[in-house]
Amino acid sequence: MQVPQPEPTEGVPAVGEIAGGTAIATQVQPPPAESDHRWGFGAFFLAEAVFILASVTLAALFGDPGESSWFTVALPLMLMVPTLLSAAVAVVITVVRGNGPRLDFGLHWRWSDVTTGFGIGAIGLLSTTVASMIWIRWVGPENATSTVSTLLDGVRLPPLLAVLIFLHVWLIAPVCEEILYRGLLWGAMERLRWSRISAFVLSTAVFAIGHLEPERTWLLLIIAIPIGVARMRTGRLTASVVAHQVNNFLPALGLLLISLGVVTPT
Repeated sequence: MQVPQPEPTEGVPAVGEIAGGTAIATQVQPPPAESDHRWGFGAFFLAEAVFILASVTLAALFGDPGESSWFTVALPLMLMVPTLLSAAVAVVITVVRGNGPRLDFGLHWRWSDVTTGFGIGAIGLLSTTVASMIWIRWVGPENATSTVSTLLDGVRLPPLLAVLIFLHVWLIAPVCEEILYRGLLWGAMERLRWSRISAFVLSTAVFAIGHLEPERTWLLLIIAIPIGVARMRTGRLTASVVAHQVNNFLPALGLLLISLGVVTPT
């Protein structure tokens, strides 16, 4: 009587029988791994185009502060909607043409990534502070402004809207920007088998230029370097998101105090 053999387990040799009772081992193949994503540079250009189009459209709709009684309400929309839309497009692309943001970007929770991002972000915050002081002395305090601070110049916001902008600049915008630059753009280069150094250099440069602030481009380059290092060191997006959030905390706090009228910009 033939004794039934147990079911083979995944990746473990299974024992079979041949004529004469000689046992042989056959290797059970594991299931195929997830395939590479099928999106490239075109995905990044599409998401970037959505960002620019949304920014231009909202600016055209609401105009100058003096021409629109809705400017106070519209201001958070002008700051948040383009960033959120472009990130949403990026996520949809990974779902439709890839394996989703968790696998394609490495966007999942790991304490090691969080601590790495926090440490690199803290170092980056110091270098950014020094670079900002040098930049302010170079261009002069009256010209040392960003797009966001220019929009908030002379505008007094209700506390709820001020806190909303603070949270966006500190926590939400870094997630969206990392998805765009060190998610889509970085992933497009990985698909072409570019080295991590190449991906780091190009994404850092495009990040600085993509903010469309020529006066601050070299400062943005310095800001982007530690963020890119976090992405390159871990190979995942979570670390660079945390590093970006650490770097954005002080600027976001400054914008909060200005928009509440606690301090006045110099």
